[in-house]
Amino acid sequence: MNTKIIDEFIDHLWLEDGLSKNTLNSYRFDLELFTQWLTTSLKKNILDVSQADIQQYLSFKFPTSKSRSISRLLATLRRLFRYLLRENKVKIDPTLEIMSPKIPKLLPKSLSEEEVEALLKAPNIKTISGLRDKAMLELLYACGLRVSELVNILLTELSMSEGVIRITGKGNKTRLVPMGEEAVDWIKKYINESRNEILKKNTSKYLFITIRRGSMTRQAFWYLIKRYAIIAQIKKPISPHILRHAFATHLINHGADIRVVQMLLGHSDISTTQIYTHVARERLKKIHESHHPRG
Repeated sequence: MNTKIIDEFIDHLWLEDGLSKNTLNSYRFDLELFTQWLTTSLKKNILDVSQADIQQYLSFKFPTSKSRSISRLLATLRRLFRYLLRENKVKIDPTLEIMSPKIPKLLPKSLSEEEVEALLKAPNIKTISGLRDKAMLELLYACGLRVSELVNILLTELSMSEGVIRITGKGNKTRLVPMGEEAVDWIKKYINESRNEILKKNTSKYLFITIRRGSMTRQAFWYLIKRYAIIAQIKKPISPHILRHAFATHLINHGADIRVVQMLLGHSDISTTQIYTHVARERLKKIHESHHPRG
């Protein structure tokens, strides 16, 4: 019974929200662990769960789990029981009065504007692969893209005349993002001078191509950005996502409206974007401490 209910719930999430495969797998993983515990410890199925049962399970998980994992688990159970309530499979929602654990806000790691400049200058633009990498880095920073969005850009999604790009983000949601003149110039240069050289006589629907003439992968680009960070002498840990953080932080530092940044990043909830205002605030505090006579 439990397996059938989980399958139906996951199908419902996929149809209603269009969630990614990884997100759906996370929901399934949490629910399968919960139902295994229910069966072995309480000899219950998921339709007979009480508030006390859930609290007991959270107590069981708490010593070995981070508060963020407990919060995610509780959010999963809440969604499940709301679904079961709507489907008239349970009469009450046992999660209704259970409080989520407080999660400390982690400020996203970012790069200074000087570090970004050094990173963008690292590729050797005299080589066909270096010119491609330069265009990728410029576009990633100019648009605040997720790396999965960057590597899956199609040629047909670019509008050079308008200076915008259509991005397909999480949940297959699309958004239009301005590229900026600098990124547009480097993309044009890459297409005109490098892309056809890489492809030879082959064709590809993807914008960015590897030397093996396949589409760029997230893993391959991750290694590239690590290598360029070494060349740029950036000491802090770096990943493609850090440029997304830098994009948002630098926009807010320069006075951009948070709702505009939310739209550009493709965040469905503004609370996800608001963390960047904290990053900007932390940077302002450091500047004040360093330069103000009473800092």
